[in-house]
Amino acid sequence: MKRNKFLILLLAINGLFAQQNTTAKIKSVNENGLYKIIVPADIRSFSKEDLSDFRIYDAKQNEVPYFLIQDKNQATASGFSEFKLVSKTVIPKKKTTIIVETPEKTIDEMVLSITNSVVTKSFDISGSNDQKEWFGLINKAQLFNLESARGLTIFKTLALPLSSYRYLKIEFDDKKTLPINVLKVGVFTNKISNNNVQEIFPKSSTITQYPSRKQTLIRVVFGNRQIVNQIVFNTTSPRFYKRNGRVYLYKIREIKRKTETYKKTISTFELNSDLKKPIKTAQLFEKVFYLEIENQDNQPLAFSEIRFFQNQLFLIADLKAGEAYRIKTGNPKAEAPEYDLENFKSKMSNNLPQTRIYKINRQNSNTIKVKEKSIWKQTWFMWLCIGLGGIAILYFTVKLVKDMKNNSSI
Repeated sequence: MKRNKFLILLLAINGLFAQQNTTAKIKSVNENGLYKIIVPADIRSFSKEDLSDFRIYDAKQNEVPYFLIQDKNQATASGFSEFKLVSKTVIPKKKTTIIVETPEKTIDEMVLSITNSVVTKSFDISGSNDQKEWFGLINKAQLFNLESARGLTIFKTLALPLSSYRYLKIEFDDKKTLPINVLKVGVFTNKISNNNVQEIFPKSSTITQYPSRKQTLIRVVFGNRQIVNQIVFNTTSPRFYKRNGRVYLYKIREIKRKTETYKKTISTFELNSDLKKPIKTAQLFEKVFYLEIENQDNQPLAFSEIRFFQNQLFLIADLKAGEAYRIKTGNPKAEAPEYDLENFKSKMSNNLPQTRIYKINRQNSNTIKVKEKSIWKQTWFMWLCIGLGGIAILYFTVKLVKDMKNNSSI
């Protein structure tokens, strides 16, 4: 019984070490009230992609409510071109499927008009030219911050790999939450976008030319997993170019009981000397990824620099003057918190005072592993065997002596 209690204690300690091993502090404020705080790239790097493991604690270790917002200027609906709705299917407690027909020759993003909601949705997007054979574009992405402070609906822009499919299919996962109300799907024709982004810096980026394959390969390595939303290519030559490229990862899969490595395309893009703008990619959350550029019969592009950015994320929290707040994150088993504060988004000012997160510290998890020995390796079992062996030897020795005495008397 004592042994079992000891094992449970060790496992509990191990669980504590495995949880929330990244900490940080929030700079104290001078007045009570709501504050807007940028979530630094390092915090996002050490957390789950949706930040469901992110927690704020006060000096008494009470959780402090907050909600997340992506701070960007949305285009107005006056420049909205709606796609033709082909079908909308809802399977209760399973999924919602929306199929639209796009008139665009090529498309690298689409916009959803959604009735205000405070849920987070997982979704997949695929493309087709005949509605029979579908090809994946985005897999298991997250849709959140679905509430507008200015109206009853919100426009959400989804970055897509550059494609020319006639039909697009969006599948929302409704297993854990009720469906969201998507009113229309389309694109902005005259959009004004002023996305707030923050630059993230890779540990290394290596450019390799493959003349025989007519390709340029760029291997990007970060110190830890990072969220990447945009890539900027600054070129020095040639003067005119138009190249296709893709972002991909190396993945492992099992086919017929054999394991193989394959390239998984995340996004496709076009580099064009007439359209020098950031390349939007389906959100990456990786440590290593690859950029592949098709040169055809042209000379490879020469780059002065390649820069990487992530969309800036903010949190809103109600803080007290002089209070010491501590952040903990990094627990892979944590689920998203549910705070009352999120229900009051629409009543809050857009011009809140700001403070910041600092002293980000990632601790090494000293995991204690407890492995139960097999019964034949247990100390008590070994001594039992020795004891039984001794008794058996003693028994046969006594019996042998008696037999020898009986034989001598005859």
